[in-house]
Amino acid sequence: MTEPQISNAYASLPIPDVLPKHIAIIMDGNNRYAKAHGMAKGQGHVAGKESLDPLVEYCVAIGIEVLTVFAFSSENWQRPVDEVALLMRLLSATINEQLPRMHKYNMCLRFIGDRSQLTPELQQQMADAEAQTANHKAMTLVIAISYGGQWDIANAAQQLAKKIQQGKMSVDQLTVETLGEQVQLADVAAVDMLIRTGGEYRISNFLLWQSAYAELFFTDTLWPDFDAKELNEMMFEFSRRQRRFGKTSEQVEGQA
Repeated sequence: MTEPQISNAYASLPIPDVLPKHIAIIMDGNNRYAKAHGMAKGQGHVAGKESLDPLVEYCVAIGIEVLTVFAFSSENWQRPVDEVALLMRLLSATINEQLPRMHKYNMCLRFIGDRSQLTPELQQQMADAEAQTANHKAMTLVIAISYGGQWDIANAAQQLAKKIQQGKMSVDQLTVETLGEQVQLADVAAVDMLIRTGGEYRISNFLLWQSAYAELFFTDTLWPDFDAKELNEMMFEFSRRQRRFGKTSEQVEGQA
């Protein structure tokens, strides 16, 4: 496996002293990018797919533990049929293209979301990719597909309800901690930075539980134009923020 290197385009960027462990990105603005550049319908999504690769390589090179990207939400099934079909094809192509990169840089590829609406072929492709990269340790790339934060929490509650029904746990054992153990990505660090591109100021049902104390970042940059330089600037801003997690500034400073 190859040691990840920062590409020449970003090699001169300073690295913040404090790095987030887990970055989550809502990749918004593909359609508006296509309109602004006179591109054919759907080609903005193709451009957006191409912009992911350098960001993935930059994140693994500087030591980010988890990068989660929102590729397709549970609400996106309401979009035009031809657009949904294109997005599914792009997801399949992304998996094929990412696998060599995962092996090369020792990265783990995972998927979160409700897979029941996906084709059996795509489900199998996702499962195979996860199995092939399960033991890679440098970084985890998570692709959220057919995912919704409310679905995630409801699904976790169902898992606990089944355990209670089966007599494996009591109602009193249903706590924040036990529910948190059932949500997607329960085995990785909580989201530290939640980024949304495209100029919208909402989190659109993305990682609601996992982002409870995430630092939020919004940019007008459309996703295909978002690059490691802008991410780097956000990380420096992240390093300057005081994360109190309900405590006072004095308490946090005293612990530091």
